[in-house]
Amino acid sequence: MWWTRLKALIVKELLALLRDPKARLILVGPPLVQLLVFSYAATLDVTNIDLVVLDRDAGAASRELVQRLEGAPDFRRVVPVESEAALAAAIDRQEAIAAISIGPTFSRDIAAGVPAKVQVILDGRRSNASQIVAGYISRIIQGLGAEIAVSGRAPPPVDVVARNWFNPNLIYQWFMVPNLVASIALLIGLIVTALSIARERELGTFDQLMVSPLRTHEILIGKVIPPMLVGTVHLTLYVLAAVVVFGVPLRGSIGLLYGSALFYLLSVAGLGLFISALAATQQQAILGAFLLLVPATLLSGFATPIENMPAWLQPVTIVNPLRYFLVIVRGVFLKDLPVAEVVAQTLPLALIAAAALMSAAWLFRRRLE
Repeated sequence: MWWTRLKALIVKELLALLRDPKARLILVGPPLVQLLVFSYAATLDVTNIDLVVLDRDAGAASRELVQRLEGAPDFRRVVPVESEAALAAAIDRQEAIAAISIGPTFSRDIAAGVPAKVQVILDGRRSNASQIVAGYISRIIQGLGAEIAVSGRAPPPVDVVARNWFNPNLIYQWFMVPNLVASIALLIGLIVTALSIARERELGTFDQLMVSPLRTHEILIGKVIPPMLVGTVHLTLYVLAAVVVFGVPLRGSIGLLYGSALFYLLSVAGLGLFISALAATQQQAILGAFLLLVPATLLSGFATPIENMPAWLQPVTIVNPLRYFLVIVRGVFLKDLPVAEVVAQTLPLALIAAAALMSAAWLFRRRLE
């Protein structure tokens, strides 16, 4: 029976993975380390900020501003300086990422309700972080100006109140961990599958596999199922870690998450098999996996929105399975993604899986000729 032959191949693949100490280490150690390290280290939040302040006003409003800066949780040190030279030196030596120069009429202008002069000097060598710090400082200054406005003056015509849906406290782990769930699953799935046929060639068992009663499509199915099982176990561990360790809410359906993950892992396994069919050695297979992994991560919307990419580059992301699964994972975790949206993102995954598996099968047959 075909099922008996297929079951024997699946068991063989799983035993080959689990009996190899190096393979066990790759499957268990690095993914957990990456999940823990990247969740805390890979963040765009800017904290522990050092500032220098040149206060040429020394009035009530300027003292209040300095106190608010010192009390803000994102600022570690607010160091007063006595001259513009000392302020410039602190920026030059990277002792502070930003410097604030308060004009001599700051308190008087605030009390009169006219624009007060505050100069913010940023370290452009750390452009992204400095822009975020500028936003922190701007909010504190604007809040102070609104509170100390002269009594009886009419309020501003528009009162802007920012609300952050799905992540009201802007906890970065709520954004990063779901991304890592999809990205690390891609990494492990690609490597495990890409090594499959290449390992057979290096160990000399590939020819034995060819003369076995197994047909070509049965060999491919038997090579696909073990990485999918491994990926499912990893996905379960990541979801548990996200909820229990990092406190990320799971607002959507876990069934929808696993249903879409089936097609995601199938597409990843198909790409891995394609790489494995091309590679002659395990070293080539690993290089091929990483060659695909880096652009797949960069073109997925992980860190940079796809809409911000050049118009000519955006169509390339259509064949990237990580792009679609990221939408599903974020949506299921943070906003209870509707079934229709999950299906809309899963259909491209099914198409990518079908195309990748058919291409791998064609290449596999071609290599046998």
